[in-house]
Amino acid sequence: MANALWFLLVGGLLLARGLTSTLLKHLPVTPAIIYLAVGLLVGPTVLNVFHFNPLKQSALLEILTEVAVLISLFSAGVKMPVPVSFARWRPPILLASVSMTVSVGMVAAFAHYLLDLPLGAGVLLGAILAPTDPVLATDVQIRHPGDRDQLRFTLTCEAGMNDGSAFPFVLLGLGLLGLHELGEFGLRWALVDVIWATMAGIAIGVICGAALARVGWKLRGDSSGYKLMDDFLGLGLIGVVYGLSLLAHAWGFLAVFFAAVALRQTELKLAAAGRDDPEQPQIDKTGQQTSAADTGEPPPTVSGGSLIFKEHLERLSEMLLILLIGGMMFTDSWSWRAVALALFLFLVARPVSVLASLLGTRTSWPIRGMVGWFGVRGIGSLYYLMYAIQHGLPEVLALELIQLTLIVVTLSILVHGVSVKPMMGRFWRHRKNLPHHE
Repeated sequence: MANALWFLLVGGLLLARGLTSTLLKHLPVTPAIIYLAVGLLVGPTVLNVFHFNPLKQSALLEILTEVAVLISLFSAGVKMPVPVSFARWRPPILLASVSMTVSVGMVAAFAHYLLDLPLGAGVLLGAILAPTDPVLATDVQIRHPGDRDQLRFTLTCEAGMNDGSAFPFVLLGLGLLGLHELGEFGLRWALVDVIWATMAGIAIGVICGAALARVGWKLRGDSSGYKLMDDFLGLGLIGVVYGLSLLAHAWGFLAVFFAAVALRQTELKLAAAGRDDPEQPQIDKTGQQTSAADTGEPPPTVSGGSLIFKEHLERLSEMLLILLIGGMMFTDSWSWRAVALALFLFLVARPVSVLASLLGTRTSWPIRGMVGWFGVRGIGSLYYLMYAIQHGLPEVLALELIQLTLIVVTLSILVHGVSVKPMMGRFWRHRKNLPHHE
């Protein structure tokens, strides 16, 4: 596709998206379905104006999806309710650990025994498809920092964490295929790839997020009217945290999510501590900075000020990457094997793994049912797939996993995108009858 046509396509979509924002809110489908339809139209499926080869362009696609996921994880983290409590965080922690493990195991068994894939490839496929997506699931995620809804919190927090908790299983799959060192009896994998990488990622994120919050708070407090470039600070925090995590062999996705959580939590704690001082900036429940002296419009917090910019980047990356997915699809990409895998994942693996992980919690059954259905797959799955390809996945196996993953992601965009608005509408109509366990 010529550069001129690319500019026309992307520019036209941006204009259409901006002009029809209100209209799209009233449509029974999500914007991702529209992007996918345009990608299928101009891609090999219909007009064949362009074709994006995920095998040949795996390095580029890995970077694009990596950046998109990082931005989305930061946006999710700064919207987490305050304060952090074990009772509230217990269900998503179980979903990101127990549900993740059960889902990977079920998909691996399905792929090995019914699709005749090697065991390592089955584990790898399970790890690619098990995590829920923080980019495409915006309709069922927390909408703003003051949103305390239990369903949206659970789905958002799970998506924020399971992008990191999937990595050990990706490496386990690669190790079983002989592409990663697992150690004797898997000891190196358990100690380094699971325990160390997880704990170090969380620690790096919490320390860096809390440190930036304190520095920003001190600068604003010491000098009246001191301005900070919150957009740059947010992007800088993502870059530094992710870079440190890579150097420390820790899970950078976990680190970025918890850095955003720590940033917002620390800012609100500092606000509470300085509430008696009228000269100190304070923060309300929505995460916006206010002034006790009420002198003009106050500057935003780092977390609140950078959120709007990150959400715009998130929407832009969603549009571009869904277009590329449409450009990867051929008519013969569809197969009963791939469709059967998607149905097994949506109707069996996801609900069963969710019910198993939430069995001992006080989460209401309607919320369990909604969480079990809305396990949206998307950009994160593409990243893990490209990561595996870049780490030496054999071409024949890579092509099969590409086909299976693309069909699952495409069906997830369609099925979950069509069902989200009516199901969420019905859920809200019956919300008053649900028990609340904060």
